[in-house]
Amino acid sequence: MIDIGNMSLQIYNTLSGRKESFNPVHEGQASLYVCGPTVYGDSHLGHAKAYVSFDVILRYLRYCGLKTFYVQNITDVGHLIGDDDEGEDKMIKRARELKQEPMAVAESYSRRHFEVMDKLGVIRPDISPRATGHIPEQLEAIEKLLEQGLAYESNGSVYFNISKDPKYGELSNRKIEEMQGGARIKIRTEKRHPGDFALWKKAETGHLMRWRDPFSGWGYPGWHTECVVMSTRYLGEEFDIHGGGMDLKFPHHECEIAQARGLKKPFARNWIHTNMLTIEGQKMSKSSGNFVTLFDVFEQFNPLMVRYFIAASHYRSVVDFSESVLGAAEVSLKRLHHTVRNLRECKQDGVNPSGKYFEEFRRRFCQAMDDDFSTPQAFAALFDLSREANTLLAEKKPDPEAIVDAEHLFSTLGGDVLGIIPESLEAERSDIQMQEVMGVLVELRTNFRKNKDFGSADLIRDRLHKIGIVFKDSPEGTTWEKTDNN
Repeated sequence: MIDIGNMSLQIYNTLSGRKESFNPVHEGQASLYVCGPTVYGDSHLGHAKAYVSFDVILRYLRYCGLKTFYVQNITDVGHLIGDDDEGEDKMIKRARELKQEPMAVAESYSRRHFEVMDKLGVIRPDISPRATGHIPEQLEAIEKLLEQGLAYESNGSVYFNISKDPKYGELSNRKIEEMQGGARIKIRTEKRHPGDFALWKKAETGHLMRWRDPFSGWGYPGWHTECVVMSTRYLGEEFDIHGGGMDLKFPHHECEIAQARGLKKPFARNWIHTNMLTIEGQKMSKSSGNFVTLFDVFEQFNPLMVRYFIAASHYRSVVDFSESVLGAAEVSLKRLHHTVRNLRECKQDGVNPSGKYFEEFRRRFCQAMDDDFSTPQAFAALFDLSREANTLLAEKKPDPEAIVDAEHLFSTLGGDVLGIIPESLEAERSDIQMQEVMGVLVELRTNFRKNKDFGSADLIRDRLHKIGIVFKDSPEGTTWEKTDNN
């Protein structure tokens, strides 16, 4: 654990466009709000990219000794098809397809979302508030914006007037005068400006999800108000981190900031956005035929391998998913697990971590994470530690304290922070078979040497060396180990 008073964490703030020192609102605490899923379908690889990335961030803040409070919402109303103010609510469309009530759909997919997140080792939020559970607060916020002249009614709906906010567009670096009708901003006659966004929509007769309102009688909330209301409701009017995927920067987060500014709320100090995940170089989409849910992925790949694959890349980088890349990730993770398993087998009872050994690797790891959560460099420190640990294990009588220190670092940095080293590492069947095969080869080579058939003994040694396995001969006998180039 890091001394909180000596924290040197730098976070890239999307709002300012630069790295800034992390200065929490409340000393010794960290408050996070991350936009959660719209629960009209199963979570996919893009969700895994975002939530594993934020899970690592959360875990590191805890490792630094900060008391965290993590809120992640559930969107179950107001998110229209196309992410704009036109079209049908995604929840209603899905409910009609499944011939179910919208809330039944929301409940089912919410449970399935947390099920796959659990498999990925993602820590559950402290609170997962739903948009439908905070309608009164959203109506109250909308009325305040109307009173201040920042919003207006039109045909029973309410829109935010972006022309009244001179700072609108600062997050996404857009200018109001450039926001004309286009792909994401469609011209709607009841809007004063095509970029104005819906705070509340009039509900037509028979609309499945509607609430009483003072505007048209019946309506439902827009997509952008829920997060302003819920984040400040549970974290306070100013909190430390607001996060989400890069695709939410505009319009969703831009609209959040505008509303918070209008409501006189300091809002989030730091904005963190994770980059996208592609499938073999292509953006994931149903129309492209490469849309992959996590349930589908887990039928073929171990969730821990998927987590490793995501966590090993920087959260602001684009990650390309393919079978070959994930296969390489699996090999790398097994190397780490093999080292940790051997360390745990060599640990002596009653020996506690001393902190005297391998401190440079902990320092390198923390320096990397302090630099905007640079997980690639953090992983590099772990692999360098693995090489040093394997050298230690190859000694005739390795220092018991050094063994414990190395294992402790793997368990805390690789386990508690990165979430890729489980508390229990059972030997896989392939590893057991490997041990048995190598035992036969060691015995065979020993017999060749006893019979002075050195040509055959050397042939076994040389062929294994080519595939990354080396023999170590000593007066006590022959041992073997994998090298880092296998």
